[in-house]
Amino acid sequence: MNVKIDPSWKEHIGAEFGKPYFEQLTSFVRHEYATQTCYPPGSLIFNAYNLCPFDKVKVVIIGQDPYHEPGQAHGLSFSVADGVALPPSLQNIFKEIQADLGKPIPASGDLTRWAKQGVLLLNATLTVRAHQAASHQRHGWESFTDATIHALSEGREHLVFILWGGYARSKASLIDAKKHLILQSVHPSPLSANRGGWFGNHHFSQCNAYLQQWGEAPIEW
Repeated sequence: MNVKIDPSWKEHIGAEFGKPYFEQLTSFVRHEYATQTCYPPGSLIFNAYNLCPFDKVKVVIIGQDPYHEPGQAHGLSFSVADGVALPPSLQNIFKEIQADLGKPIPASGDLTRWAKQGVLLLNATLTVRAHQAASHQRHGWESFTDATIHALSEGREHLVFILWGGYARSKASLIDAKKHLILQSVHPSPLSANRGGWFGNHHFSQCNAYLQQWGEAPIEW
């Protein structure tokens, strides 16, 4: 696994690459990609980091692991490549944006435009085996992405961390709530969202209000 990651991240979490867990993770991922169909494509494993350098991050949205069906995953949590049908969770995200901010639901589920505005779309696990959700969990990725969250919490101020669902909400302990805004709700997947607590959470307007309060441009959701 040839780590090609924006230099700003190497400055803040570069020590992770030399740790034993990351060497083991690298061996595991290389073997998986050599012997199995895995997602996202190898060149896009660190897409979230490369589209959103450390000093440009304004918002962090934490997902669990990549989509595991062909053509979906491209290295950004909740996002799918252009031309791919919108997954149910992303449909519900767009519905809440529409209700919260009055914006029409876009045809494309490619969230690269968010990333380029400073939204780090971070999956806790960055790779997955085809058709097998969570197949690359507990092999080391979580240590790396936890280090990412901690570095942002310590090294930056006035970020918005958006935590949807129990797994993402478990990351709140890594974040200094005195320096940052933490927004939490149920997951946007239909199973969770339809039980209540997703629709009407107003996370997108709350996020933008906080950014503007601290002199940052709001996100064009």
